[in-house]
Amino acid sequence: MFSKICRAAAKLALLIACLLVFAPQQSEAASREAVHNLNYFQSYETQVDGRKALRIEIGMDRDHVTYDVTTRPYLQKQLVIDFSNTEPTNKIQSDYKLKSKLAKAVHIHELEARHTQMLIDCANPVLDGSYAVHVEPADRKAKKPYRLVIDIFASGGVSNATDRVSGVRGHSIVIDPGHGGSDTGAVGPTGVTEASVTLGVSKDLQSILENSGARVTMTRDTDRDVYGPFATDRQELQARVNVGEYTPGAEIFVSIHCNAFSNPASNGMETYYYAGSSKGERLATLVNEELDKAEGLFNRGVKTANFYVIKHSSMPATLAELAFITNPQEEQLLANSQYQRKLAKAIARAIGRYFSGD
Repeated sequence: MFSKICRAAAKLALLIACLLVFAPQQSEAASREAVHNLNYFQSYETQVDGRKALRIEIGMDRDHVTYDVTTRPYLQKQLVIDFSNTEPTNKIQSDYKLKSKLAKAVHIHELEARHTQMLIDCANPVLDGSYAVHVEPADRKAKKPYRLVIDIFASGGVSNATDRVSGVRGHSIVIDPGHGGSDTGAVGPTGVTEASVTLGVSKDLQSILENSGARVTMTRDTDRDVYGPFATDRQELQARVNVGEYTPGAEIFVSIHCNAFSNPASNGMETYYYAGSSKGERLATLVNEELDKAEGLFNRGVKTANFYVIKHSSMPATLAELAFITNPQEEQLLANSQYQRKLAKAIARAIGRYFSGD
């Protein structure tokens, strides 16, 4: 009996030893599955939509990379791109000197485990419209992997005449980028947040309208809560309404959002107004028409809703759902800075038509 107990204890001890030896290795292997290995870099000058540009490509071994693009107020000529779940391989240098009049160098460093940062030293200040960032699928024919593409343009940003619209000069407009701060809003399949998209589109819209002579007030112009962190929904939404109500001479309220649904096949755009507001209906209709022409997405129509910000705004108001961030194809579009600019131009044209009586 004693010998049987000893043999059982020995087997248990061996089993525990095996688990201790192999479990960490299996866990580490599983945790590394989502890591993107950066393994490709190229830069060259090209033409993008008729504009001279320096194109920088950084490639990797996996699709659906998560990244953030930012600028630094104290380094106005530097564009910063942060990659999540990435590691540079020995095919990527830390520093690249560029033979271009548009950018001088690119620096790539792993700041911490699986957090890689790319710094681009541009020749001119980084402005809205002076650069564009998007992803490209793998191109076997050209021997290029899945990659992030950054275009640095020769011309400036918001001063481009094509970014102006007629009919808005002298008018006062409130723009409300949905969510932000402690509330990311809906999140796409690759991690793109509604809050980041709405802010990007809204800032582009602000620059276009201001460049066209309008006065613009933003409920938020950074990734923050308007009322304060972790406020109730009512407090946060009323704070956004208050921005418009306390803006002297404010004439319209435009809230920017992305749609979401549990079914990833759900798609398209739509605009809303509060029932009984004829001016709100006209504004929502014009925004819908311009987005329809610009996006080419399925148009879900102009609808009424009791959304807090359009219900409680004393001025004509509309809420635009740009696309479904939970749809993989539409998420990729919404994350593209060029596409965001396209949406902003469409909304700006609609606002111009509203004030022009078109």
